[in-house]
Amino acid sequence: MSRERTVTDSVVVAADPRELYDAISDPTRMGSWSPENRGAVVSEPRDGAYVGMVFEGRNKRGRARWVTRCTVTVAKPSSAFEFRVHAIGVKSPRLKGANATWRYDFEPVDGGTRVTETWTDDRPWPDALAFVFDKIVTGGKTFPEFQRRNIGKTLDNLRKRYA
Repeated sequence: MSRERTVTDSVVVAADPRELYDAISDPTRMGSWSPENRGAVVSEPRDGAYVGMVFEGRNKRGRARWVTRCTVTVAKPSSAFEFRVHAIGVKSPRLKGANATWRYDFEPVDGGTRVTETWTDDRPWPDALAFVFDKIVTGGKTFPEFQRRNIGKTLDNLRKRYA
């Protein structure tokens, strides 16, 4: 059986699409609503996100801590923000390779904006290896199961922030 590679969920947030895009597309602020991310450092900061922007994210799960290197692949104000994780490591992102893509879509609806968060597993690993690795690093879950919970928490925190 092949592994699930994409997890997505949505929430309506009582804010306009541009305000939410500006918040989410600033990786230094992601730690405000993500259960694992603790913020980021942007390599070449500008006024707003841009395609090609590189940042290093700081992450924590239990006692584990790690750093990722990410590159923005979509930066459409009020519409969509996407980045790819392409390096990871304990103190610095030394292990290079496809890891994941994170995407946020913003759709105006009655009552605010529908924010859709999508995680895609980009690891080119065999399914059996991914299954075993995932269970070890998540405490018994697959990454899709684990990310489904994280996405739910992130979106709920975002909704509460703008309530």
